[in-house]
Amino acid sequence: MVRIGAHVDQDDPAAHAADRDAEIVQFFLGDPQGYKAPVLPDKPVEGVDVYIHAPYLINVATTNNRIRIPSRKLLEQHLKAAASLGAKGLIVHGGHLNKDEDPQIGFDNWRKVFERMDCPIPVLIENTAGGDNAVARRLDRIARLWDALDGFDVGFCLDTCHAHAGGEELVDVVDRVKAITGRIDLVHCNDSRDAFDSGADRHANLGQGQIDSELILEVCRRAGAPIIVETPFAGQADDIAFLRKNL
Repeated sequence: MVRIGAHVDQDDPAAHAADRDAEIVQFFLGDPQGYKAPVLPDKPVEGVDVYIHAPYLINVATTNNRIRIPSRKLLEQHLKAAASLGAKGLIVHGGHLNKDEDPQIGFDNWRKVFERMDCPIPVLIENTAGGDNAVARRLDRIARLWDALDGFDVGFCLDTCHAHAGGEELVDVVDRVKAITGRIDLVHCNDSRDAFDSGADRHANLGQGQIDSELILEVCRRAGAPIIVETPFAGQADDIAFLRKNL
């Protein structure tokens, strides 16, 4: 049985894990919508595996220097902070470019990140739900990103809601991802409030959205990776119990 847990508030992750019967916790180290340096939890996080999610606005792929340079700095700060907590990995979104820009620039910018940054723990790039010129929404783009990152030890986080909303069929997505990346390090196990290929990143508790729960379970089975639910907090304990019962 793989380990299962939840994304929780950062005030007391261990307590939140106990409330949900979670074996893993994921949390932010500060404001997910800000550029401030990471802040470590006041209390030690013991008895569970830890993953850290980098701020949403990190976009190292962009051509905009005022975003890309602070993004690289913030990514490196969070990587070091996450390592100091003994985290298993740092999850970061792939980012995007402006509508008419060459996506290859974004892939090359990602390569520069790993050329210039030491990685004491794995960086797990996550597929995203929206954006017509996103770096990691569709698998054809992810394949080009992985080509650009050849030679670096980069991990992958597969989000079920993002794949569904981003226009990738879940029925065989694990095999198609592994054919590109060779690995899936973490599954973000989320139902989707919105329709297939909607581009909308809105999570729902399992069985409460528009994805067939059996498809979600099959993704988890085939991925064989630790599982984090990033669903509304009130239903997370039920989501974890559902996964344990059915996996």
